[in-house]
Amino acid sequence: MPHIIIEYTNNIKADANIPVLLERIHEVIISKSPLFPIGGLRSRAIELQDYRVADGKEDDAFVHVMLKIGAGRSEEDKKAICDELFEVIKGHFTELFSKRYLALSMELVEFSESGTYKHNNIHKRFK
Repeated sequence: MPHIIIEYTNNIKADANIPVLLERIHEVIISKSPLFPIGGLRSRAIELQDYRVADGKEDDAFVHVMLKIGAGRSEEDKKAICDELFEVIKGHFTELFSKRYLALSMELVEFSESGTYKHNNIHKRFK
């Protein structure tokens, strides 16, 4: 943990530069180590082919980012990381946002360690 999942509509693929967004998100989270273990950090982006936005009459687009973390961080730490990440996301899409209809959103999902199963030797590299 943490895991980042980005869903984005395919009508912005050419302009969204998702690999750079993933890099920027990783930079923020890595800067918070040891709050979030680097060896558990994973991200992926899912290009959505089938979607509908609002009334469906415009070429609307959206990007939704989900940050999934295990339980145990303070409310202050969770708010701080979410605030910083959302600013990075908004900054990344500033130009695109000024040119088209675009909805940006982010959510934090926190779950109990008792509900997860992990087998990861990457952590050893960062100890």
